[in-house]
Amino acid sequence: YLKIEKGLSNNSILAYKNDTNKLKDYCEDNNLSTKQVQYEHLKNFVAELYDLGLSARSQARIISGIKQFYAYLLLENLITSDPSELLEQPKIGRKLPEVMTIEEIDRLINANSLKKAEGYRNRAILEVLYSCGLRVSELVELKFSDLFYDEGFVRVIGKGNKERLVPLSKSVENEIQQYVDQSRSKLKIKVGHENFIFLNRRGSKLTRVMIFIIIKELALKIDLKKKIPPHTFRHSFATHLIEGGANLRAIQEMLGHESIITT
Repeated sequence: YLKIEKGLSNNSILAYKNDTNKLKDYCEDNNLSTKQVQYEHLKNFVAELYDLGLSARSQARIISGIKQFYAYLLLENLITSDPSELLEQPKIGRKLPEVMTIEEIDRLINANSLKKAEGYRNRAILEVLYSCGLRVSELVELKFSDLFYDEGFVRVIGKGNKERLVPLSKSVENEIQQYVDQSRSKLKIKVGHENFIFLNRRGSKLTRVMIFIIIKELALKIDLKKKIPPHTFRHSFATHLIEGGANLRAIQEMLGHESIITT
């Protein structure tokens, strides 16, 4: 249902599964089936989440997953009423994300040693993350067939399998070309992975976890004090565009946000 009808990504589906498993554990502890659950039970379940010390954001995500679960049961006529209908989300304060300066991004990119084969790859990865504002999940799925150098854009398949076009800078083109010439061309590429741009040493496409590790190691190398998960490049991309006078709606489209409020 989540994959086909809702069009959610595998990561979102896994998150929903983990959330409903928490409810399943609660039901087992209280000798209930998920179909027997009433509003009062769900209130107690949410109270337990609070007692466990989960943040308001984590609680909100779990409640959202539970609401999706009961909406599905209702849709399939497995229950006659939705016990989660009146369940309220905790109030979440909006916190502005951490961003890097252009100088910090340049330092990170230049921290890659080009004496190592992966140095060219990692430079290209950081340039794409920053210059195109991609999510990590979008970066690891990026293919050569998505690059349109002559037209000056890259095609990105985002959340919910939605397609968007993002301008492609000359610096991105140069970094990818250097990586292909100096590093990727020397790999023995695994069958089925030929079209993926970013590969590991075994010729397979990179994982999301590997991107996190690459960035963490580079941040340590330049002694960067900020916490910078890969998403920070996306935040920096948007912030620097705003500072440069870019149109907010254009940035929303480039980021692939459904809502302008998120942007």
